[in-house]
Amino acid sequence: MNGEAEAVPELLSSQNARFILDSTEAFLFDCDGVIWKGDKLIDGVSETLDLLRSKGKKLVFVTNNSMKSRRQYAEKFNSLGIAVGEDEIFSSSFAAAMFLKVNDFPREKKVYVIGCEGILEELQLAGFTGLGGPEDGKKTVVLKSDCLFEHDKSVGAVVVGLDPYINYYKLQYGTICIRENPGCLFIATNLDAVGHMTDLQEWPGAGCMVGAIASSTEKKPTVVGKPSTFMMDFLLQKYHINTSKMCMVGDRLDTDILFGKNAGCKTLLVLSGVTTEAILQDPSNKIQPDYYTSKVSDFLQFL
Repeated sequence: MNGEAEAVPELLSSQNARFILDSTEAFLFDCDGVIWKGDKLIDGVSETLDLLRSKGKKLVFVTNNSMKSRRQYAEKFNSLGIAVGEDEIFSSSFAAAMFLKVNDFPREKKVYVIGCEGILEELQLAGFTGLGGPEDGKKTVVLKSDCLFEHDKSVGAVVVGLDPYINYYKLQYGTICIRENPGCLFIATNLDAVGHMTDLQEWPGAGCMVGAIASSTEKKPTVVGKPSTFMMDFLLQKYHINTSKMCMVGDRLDTDILFGKNAGCKTLLVLSGVTTEAILQDPSNKIQPDYYTSKVSDFLQFL
């Protein structure tokens, strides 16, 4: 065999659950497929989070879903009976705005958004002017001779996230900004293929929207969500906790678990979302978590 074999993930048990608890200061949770599916809370989540808080653990919610801002996510948590503050939430919508801020994106430049209100709100809070979003979902194009598609020449970045209202108008606007506006940035909130937009089934994720613009512009985006280290850099600045004392809990191997592994966190895969045990154990899968279990609330029976 070439190289070291990947360690086999351990099924959560009373022994390793106690080790995870004792050696972890901060638990990082994905949301879709881990905390909830659509607008339905997954059984036992509230009690599990209460238990972890009672043990003095810091909880942080790190989501690739850019549809909402931190404020809107806090409202969703509270509507589901879980008290979570905005400062405990790191969404990819926030990450996109922070990426522009830390890279000194010119305030006079505008940002075109293929995505939802969450990105526009976070851009505004960071002091940037956003265009597009849900409003452009209502717009159409007319394909005829001598028809020139007009766009704002002051757009200096295009941010692409999950967009249930994506259309040809938005694709053309984003494409022409990146291709024709000198130095225009192409930023992706994430590359997730699918996600649990509802509790009953998976839906196309931001990856297909990003893929469309990547194809039309022939450019690769800068990805700010998981598994990019950009979000982790922000977490480390805020909490000053060594990553070896963090545990990333998620339902996706290629985002959540890879994000945690890249940073040196412990990783716990839950099978309540997009990853099944068959996918985890498939020989072609090269991303292995440290631990796995059926759902977050399994902690309750072991602690």
